[in-house]
Amino acid sequence: MGSVNVPELVVIDFSKEGLKPGSSSWSSACKDIRQALENHGCFIALYDKISSQLHKSIFQAADQLFALPTELKVQNINEKPYHGYVGQLPIVPLHEGLGIDYATTLEGAQSFTNLMWPNGNDSFCETAMSFAKTVAEVEKMAVRMVFESYGVEKYAESHVEATTYLLRFLKYRAPEEGESNNAFPTHTDKSFFTLLHQNHISGLEVRARNGEWINVVFPPSSFVVMAGDACQAWSNNRVLSAKHKVTLDKSTKESRYTMAQFSFLSKTKMIAVPEELVDDQHPLQFNPFVHIDLLYFYETDQGRKSQNILKDFCGTPV
Repeated sequence: MGSVNVPELVVIDFSKEGLKPGSSSWSSACKDIRQALENHGCFIALYDKISSQLHKSIFQAADQLFALPTELKVQNINEKPYHGYVGQLPIVPLHEGLGIDYATTLEGAQSFTNLMWPNGNDSFCETAMSFAKTVAEVEKMAVRMVFESYGVEKYAESHVEATTYLLRFLKYRAPEEGESNNAFPTHTDKSFFTLLHQNHISGLEVRARNGEWINVVFPPSSFVVMAGDACQAWSNNRVLSAKHKVTLDKSTKESRYTMAQFSFLSKTKMIAVPEELVDDQHPLQFNPFVHIDLLYFYETDQGRKSQNILKDFCGTPV
């Protein structure tokens, strides 16, 4: 059997000296990101502000969090679907997750910390918020680059200002003898962007537009920046909302931890296709919508069964 050639994801160095709007390196990065999102729905961003210290601290914080008793963790409740505690589910027995809404704000980080540690845990709160803010810097840069690559940069600022962040701590425990190693089934995210940062245990697979599955390798100080359904709708179907899943190596004995930061638009701003992205070749495919309503729709029977959630939720009549 010959060796299988696994396609690599595009890698963009966000720490690069001189990566500033207007520079040639910025323009070429914009083009590369657009192509990556259209073909794979994601790319890898290198960012040296995720120092080895911050990397170590955030996964130590994750360890502390998951070590708490289940009856404490289940108190992480949010009226927004999939924002709070998810775990102990027979359908995904290896998976457990908790979420900090408005994670880049002191209020968001503190209210979550105080819920989990009624006596306080300053180091957890500071680490989580510092990490969330650093990730948001990458997300905002990615937004500006994508908007610029489509020639609609004039809308970027108002989009960034209306963005809120959900930071989720995700754990996939190692499968026990005889247990399936499918840690999380194939899905797309409902976010605009999702940024993923993992510990040393791999398992993420992404499906490219051509149907090929890619095993994602995370370099040090890196994120996978992934387009969600909201980004696909905004782009009038140009960007691919990345289908992805988590499969653990059967020989692994350690848990895989991932930090996942999801960007959502607040109710003050609709997800709407810029008029510049509508023409005879690209007729309008999606009506404007409030971002959170996509999550509510996804929670319904119709949403769960949908083979094309954007079309069913906000598609224009053909």
